[in-house]
Amino acid sequence: MFKRFLPREYSFFDFFEEHTKLTIQTCKELLALTSGKSDAVESVQRIKDLEREADKITTHCIEALQKTFITPIERTDIHHLIKRLDDIVDIINAAASRIHLYDVTEMRPEARELAHILVLASGEIDGALKGLRKLKNVRLIKERCSAIHGLEGQGDEVLKSALMRLFKEDQPMMIIKWKEIFERLEKAINRCKDVADMIEEIVIAST
Repeated sequence: MFKRFLPREYSFFDFFEEHTKLTIQTCKELLALTSGKSDAVESVQRIKDLEREADKITTHCIEALQKTFITPIERTDIHHLIKRLDDIVDIINAAASRIHLYDVTEMRPEARELAHILVLASGEIDGALKGLRKLKNVRLIKERCSAIHGLEGQGDEVLKSALMRLFKEDQPMMIIKWKEIFERLEKAINRCKDVADMIEEIVIAST
C-alpha cells in the first residue's frame, strides 16, 4: 500500500535517448538542406517540427525530474544535460530558419561540412549516452567523448576557413548572411562538445 505514495519512477536515460534520436534526424535534415538534396522550404519546416518534438521531450524530462525523489544521477546533471541536448536542436533550427529568411538559394560547401560534422557528433553523443545508462564500458564512452572533442576542433577550422573565404568576396549582404549562419552551425557543434564534457563529468562522479 505504501508504494502508492511513492513518486513515480522515470527512466531519464529514455528521455536522453529519445531526444538524441531527434537530434540525429535534425542534423541529417540539415545536411540534406545544405547539400541541396532536398526542397529547402520542406527541410526548414521538418527541422522546425523536429525542434518542437525535442522541446516536448525536454519539458517532459524536467517535469518528471520535479516529481522524482530518487534519480540515477545528480538532479542538476539531468537538468543541464537535457537542456544542452535541446540547445543543439534549437541552434540548428535557428540556422535553418536564417537560410529560409535570408532567401539563400546557393549553398556554400563549408555549410555542408559543418552539417556533416554535426551528423557525426550527434551519432557519438547517442553512443555515449547509451553507454552511460549502465556504465559497463567506460572506455568506450570516453572514446566517443574524445571523438566529439576532435569534431569540435574540425568545426573550428571549417569556420575559420569559411570566414576567410567569405571576407574576400565583394558582396556585403551575403557576407552578413553567411557569417551568421556559419557561426550558428559552429555554435551547435560547440554544444555537442558541452554535452560530451557533461557526460565525462558524470562518468567520473559515478565510477
